Amino acid sequence: MSDILAILEGTASDEQLVEEIALRHPHRVTVLLEDGTLDPTDDDPRGRALSDRLAKLLTAIEQRTGAVVVGLAGSREQLRGWRFDRIVGAQGLLPAL
Repeated sequence: MSDILAILEGTASDEQLVEEIALRHPHRVTVLLEDGTLDPTDDDPRGRALSDRLAKLLTAIEQRTGAVVVGLAGSREQLRGWRFDRIVGAQGLLPAL
């Protein structure tokens, strides 16, 4: 069983992130939206665009990897106490927390 934390940045390529995740053959993926200034639940154009992006990303992760996306976090604080085998995104592959 492998758990991956995927860190989503505002400027990162979603396709590249999905590819990095797929290379690790995860069973479960948690997505961290690193930019806390954006809220996918906002009903403004930026919030709707982010919500659409996240929906496409989560679907792509599940379809490409066969992993289950178990959650979406808005800050590292929300993940306190969670353990991951690998962290991808932000600055590439990182060691586990």
